[in-house]
Formats: sequence, C-alpha cells, structure tokens
Amino acid sequence: MRRKEKEIIDVNAKMDLIKNCKVCRIGLADDTMPYIVPLNYGYDFDGNILTLFFHSANVGKKMEIIKKNNKACFEIDCDNKLIEAEKACNYSYAFKSIIGFGEILILNNINEKNDGLNKIMRHQTGKETVYVFQNEELKNITVYKMVVKEFTGKQKEFPLKR
Repeated sequence: MRRKEKEIIDVNAKMDLIKNCKVCRIGLADDTMPYIVPLNYGYDFDGNILTLFFHSANVGKKMEIIKKNNKACFEIDCDNKLIEAEKACNYSYAFKSIIGFGEILILNNINEKNDGLNKIMRHQTGKETVYVFQNEELKNITVYKMVVKEFTGKQKEFPLKR
C-alpha cells in the first residue's frame, strides 16, 4: 500500500468494517474485459480466514464468468463523507474500505447452501434467526462463497472540528 498512514492494520478494525458495511463489489475477469457487480453479502471469519457469501440467479453473465474463471477481487466501503474546503482542489473524502483477492466456489451441498444463506441473512438483518430454506427454493438460486486469500484496509478519517 502506497499510503501507509492510511492503512488499517488491526484485523479487528478490518472486521468491524466488514460487519458494518452491507454491499460488496466483486470484480471478475471476462476474457479481455473486467466485470464488476455489487452484491449483498454475509461472511465468516474463522481462524483468520475470511469467507464471503453471496447468492444470485442460476444463470447470467456473473455465473458464466465465475464458471470460466473463479479468481476474483472484492471491494467493500462505508463511512463515506465529503470533506469540504475553500478551494475545489482541497476537497477530499473520508472513507473506510477493504480490498481483497480470492477464489469463488459454488456451493452445491444443501447444508452448505443453507448455511451460506443464513450468514447472508444474519449480516444483512442483524438478527440471529436461523432460516430453513426448502429444496425447491434452493434449486432456483446459486449460493457461492469467496475464500479470501488476502485483504487490506484503508481509511481517511473525517477531520475533527476545532
């Protein structure tokens, strides 16, 4: 990272950011053209391994790309706020973000799909409710996870008023 003073080093601070944000953008490589899509997500952090969970339709551009090339990157950001200034060139933006890389795996096992969907629901709703999805419901969606190989955090704090 070029701007080391903005790096979020503490893993707990990075996980707080992942907990507080709700949208993740995944970047995929479609032959010669990149493809980015925003998704709601769930997550698991176990033994210092971050896993992100997503769901979507069984068909579509995203699924076609993942089946050809499951390597992906992701970006999550929140706490964005404009920092105003007297001169246009001195405007800035406060933010917190996570960027990482990994591989996407499609979940085929019914129990894994249920678990992944519950992680998404838990993260998005903030509720500990355990949902049971019917096989008929699960046939109509794809649940997949990204096993993250590495991720970094970066932030620019909003300046305190004096």
